[in-house]
Amino acid sequence: MPIDATSPYDSDNIFAKILRGDLPCEKVDESEHSLAFHDINPLAPVHILVIPKGAYVSWDDFSAKASDAEIADFTRLVGKVARDRQMVQQGYRLLANVGKRGGQEVPHLHVHLFGGEPLGPMLARQ
Repeated sequence: MPIDATSPYDSDNIFAKILRGDLPCEKVDESEHSLAFHDINPLAPVHILVIPKGAYVSWDDFSAKASDAEIADFTRLVGKVARDRQMVQQGYRLLANVGKRGGQEVPHLHVHLFGGEPLGPMLARQ
């Protein structure tokens, strides 16, 4: 169920539980301020999520409240994961859903990295 990106942070969301160690994840990489792990319901041969460790609901929340160090760390981990997984040469897609109309389902900022096959058009019109 999509969420409102302006809602307060829900510390019981699935990513908060992963960060606390209450739920397992298949970790890909980790840095001081960010964590990358495999999506449990992959939509492509390579489907990795990257999340900041801080309590941020969305991009606008993160960009307004995160420290420069957190923002740089998150951005660098996204790029590092793509390079380490050899996604750059063949191409990959980054996706961040924000709010109800954007299809955001977990109220914690996260970026999807998709790759490993041709991904087709960006949006399908209905």
